Amino acid sequence: MNALLVFIFRFIKFALVGSSGLIIDFGITYLLKEKLKVYKFLASSIGFTLAASSNYIFNRIWTFHSTNPQIFLEYSSFLIISVIGLLINNSILWMFNEKVKLNFYVAKVIATIVTVFWNFLANFFITFR
Repeated sequence: MNALLVFIFRFIKFALVGSSGLIIDFGITYLLKEKLKVYKFLASSIGFTLAASSNYIFNRIWTFHSTNPQIFLEYSSFLIISVIGLLINNSILWMFNEKVKLNFYVAKVIATIVTVFWNFLANFFITFR
């Protein structure tokens, strides 16, 4: 198969896995914060970590078909890239919402698009190379 098509299909799979992670993140955060009354930032951190972990597993198996036996190093790389992505996302969101005065959700869409590309490319070239 053409290398560009493989790249595009992997990106689409990565985005689908990310969508499932979004559901996990928000679902766990909501459950912990609203139902179990866990402190909101702790609830959000747990939701993010569980979503990133499930994203790693699905991307390892389905998106990138990784057979790397060094799972701990691979997972650590994925998690570090995810945390950097979270920092990029929050920075762009803050800049466009607070400084440029764009609507919060418009800024969030921009931040999400940039972050998805960061996460995919960094994982494509580093974690699952």
